[in-house]
Amino acid sequence: MVFPRVRLVASTFVLVAILVCPAFAVDSHASGADTAVAGAHNRGDVAAAAQGEEHSNQVDAIHHVVDSREIEIPWPNRHLTKVIHLPSVGTFHVGSISVDMAITKHVVFLWVAAILLFVVVSVAAAKRSRGTDPPRGITNLIEIFVAFIRDEITVPSLGPHYGRVLLPYFLTAFFFILFCNLLGLVPYGSTATGNISVTAALATLSFFVIQGVAISGMGFGGWIKHLTGGVHWALWPIMIPVEIMGLFTKPFALCVRLFANMTAGHVVILSILGLIFIFRSVAVAGLAVPFSVFIYLLELLVAFIQAYVFTMLSAVFAGLGVHSSHDSEEAEAH
Repeated sequence: MVFPRVRLVASTFVLVAILVCPAFAVDSHASGADTAVAGAHNRGDVAAAAQGEEHSNQVDAIHHVVDSREIEIPWPNRHLTKVIHLPSVGTFHVGSISVDMAITKHVVFLWVAAILLFVVVSVAAAKRSRGTDPPRGITNLIEIFVAFIRDEITVPSLGPHYGRVLLPYFLTAFFFILFCNLLGLVPYGSTATGNISVTAALATLSFFVIQGVAISGMGFGGWIKHLTGGVHWALWPIMIPVEIMGLFTKPFALCVRLFANMTAGHVVILSILGLIFIFRSVAVAGLAVPFSVFIYLLELLVAFIQAYVFTMLSAVFAGLGVHSSHDSEEAEAH
């Protein structure tokens, strides 16, 4: 069973993502907007007040997309909405680089996603280990995804050996990203994968897996040799930089693709709903609200698609190293 190993690999995802997840504080911008509105009203400047209110609405909308150091707790009375201010661990300086280790909203939802992953996988593994009866409920759902990722992604891309050895990693990547994506669709929730630092951490893990598979298949010497592209030595000054760039373009594509797709949907929904406040018309709401619901349902589909795409591309990129090692062995045999 791969369930226990999935639980172990999940801890690595959370650790790396937390270490590189910075805090994007918006409190200062919000307080500045509120101050501008108050000052304008005191001066009797209606135009400036309207401009300040518009800027405040923009900041409030962006607040639901970017990271912050506070979490809002839903409350029936809007004016009594509870706000939890998250603590700051401190800032560490590594040379000229400052790393902010503050606990942010995205970090909290990373923890929530990890806890859900542990609980769901543990329950599925416990039920599956009780007997040989056909799985039902959550166990059946989890095994459907396990079988699909194994038979349609990892084994075809990496071969039987590497496909089964690395199956726990790709399962963890899929479920962890999926839970992070779905938590962003919960009211007052936040999409941790909408933070480019989180997607960069996930892409970094895939980078090491991709290069590890290539080195394991070709050997370190063969991995260095493949950077020449198999061309004449006179072309090495051109091919080696190109091949080195190619090593980093793959994780960069994984990082930006996931970040952009998970951010775009929320921005579109906020933009459509923002038209109601811009035009201040109920007629606009009659069109904006149904269309926003449609985009919201589309985001539910995108949450699954992006988890699948990230896992599939990671497996394909890793499979390129496996196939390169096989091609090198066949060339040497001939």
